[in-house]
Amino acid sequence: MSARRHEVVIVGGGTAGISVAARLRRARVADVAVVEPSDVHYYQPLWTLVGAGLTDVRKTARPEASVMPKGVTWIRQRATGVDPEARTVPLGDGTSLGYEQLVLAPGLQLNFDAIPGLQAAVGHDGVASNYRADLAPRTWEFIQRAEPGTALFVTPPGPIKCAGAPQKIAYLAADHWRRHGLLDRMRLIMVMPTAAMFSQPDWGEVLKRIAAGYGIEVRHNTELAEVDGPNRRAVLLDTATGTKEELDFQFLHTAPPQSAPDWIRTGPLADPAGPYGYVKVDQYTLRSPDWPDVFALGDVANLPTSKTGAAIRKQAPVVAANVLAARRGAPATARYDGYTSCPVVTAHNRMLLAEFDYTLTPRPSFPVIDTMRPRYDMYLLKRYGLPQLYWHGMLRGRA
Repeated sequence: MSARRHEVVIVGGGTAGISVAARLRRARVADVAVVEPSDVHYYQPLWTLVGAGLTDVRKTARPEASVMPKGVTWIRQRATGVDPEARTVPLGDGTSLGYEQLVLAPGLQLNFDAIPGLQAAVGHDGVASNYRADLAPRTWEFIQRAEPGTALFVTPPGPIKCAGAPQKIAYLAADHWRRHGLLDRMRLIMVMPTAAMFSQPDWGEVLKRIAAGYGIEVRHNTELAEVDGPNRRAVLLDTATGTKEELDFQFLHTAPPQSAPDWIRTGPLADPAGPYGYVKVDQYTLRSPDWPDVFALGDVANLPTSKTGAAIRKQAPVVAANVLAARRGAPATARYDGYTSCPVVTAHNRMLLAEFDYTLTPRPSFPVIDTMRPRYDMYLLKRYGLPQLYWHGMLRGRA
């Protein structure tokens, strides 16, 4: 198997990979390669608004070439593994890349097939998911077409990207149905695998009140066990009691179960302490404890914090600094404190902003503003401000 070599190889041309690549190029690392097969780059946080009819999915997409930092070698292939002993990354075309430092940022894997019936049903028969660009517009179609009946909003078990997204679309759908006189003829059920509404308890209490205000029933310790799309029927499993309940639905939105990509999950870099195969790294330096020239960030890293773009914004400078240190033979001193945020849209023009770190301590970016109260200015930040920060700041290594 032939092998090309690069000083730094970054696997993944999404938010995390491009952000780190841009920072390394700004630090004048001459030989950086990014492995990314896709020709399109998406700003995924807006897909919730696409699903609510508040923006067009085309506005979330740009050509991958337009975000690739100048001077970076773009390898338009898919990684199929990592051999940290040989310091190589096998590719889908049968070749491999050698590296001095490796940054893993391939994102995660959507496992629609993990729930019986879901793969066949999603995108049809009122079964929606905002977790793919081709499916998010269908969510809005189904919300508009909904008739009186039951609507289910499902969060799957395990770590997922933007864990608040399944709640956001519940509030946006409820807001739409209320404004169009349908809400009082709907039964809304939020299905959650956890005992709490949110990982951070202060915002959890706020969200509990918001859900109650829409009349949403919250089923804790409950999972979606099966979907029958053509008959619009779902089976819910109460994991505390083991009992199952069959429900007919008009509308069902779910985030799919998620894991690390199979080639990571079954490889030597997966964290054996977690069942989902995410990469084992030190939670502060984002460096592999077993392979000192391997780093990981973003959704693929097994970190005790939420998988969000905001987390990546704080992780990218840490990884870039520690890669530069490794290249000098210096210790990794840059540290990530677990900061993440979840902009929770609660209506078509309102949002609250949850920000916290590894200790669940609130970390507000706007300490003079009460971001625990749904606000119009916070919605404008979500809709207009954060996309600009993303395209012109994060992806250029400036924010």
